[in-house]
Amino acid sequence: MSDLFYIRLILVLAVVSIVVGDFYSSRYDNFDITPLLENDRILLGYTKCFLDQGPCTPDAKDFKKVIPEALQTVCGKCTQKQGNLIKVVVRTLRERHPESWKLLLDRYDSEKKFREEFDKFLLQDD
Repeated sequence: MSDLFYIRLILVLAVVSIVVGDFYSSRYDNFDITPLLENDRILLGYTKCFLDQGPCTPDAKDFKKVIPEALQTVCGKCTQKQGNLIKVVVRTLRERHPESWKLLLDRYDSEKKFREEFDKFLLQDD
């Protein structure tokens, strides 16, 4: 095979890795949010973890790592499933515990740079 073939192959692989790398891991695409939505204790437990006010489950630790970037990029690296899950959870949190949502916003967007765009994202139906 020619050098040109290998160069093209390397370029294709590089492009594929960039595209795949632009999304968060699909590990949590099928995360069961039902317990969060049905049990305020669990929902507030996650919130306390995100605010450094309580312990974190392994899943919560993973989510906590991406919160700043997800907020700043308006879930730009979220798969469609992840975006939908986030919308449902955040809408529930805002409705049932607005004070907790405000604390999260104050922590992760203290300069209020990203709130307007994130609110627009939350209003979108997919």
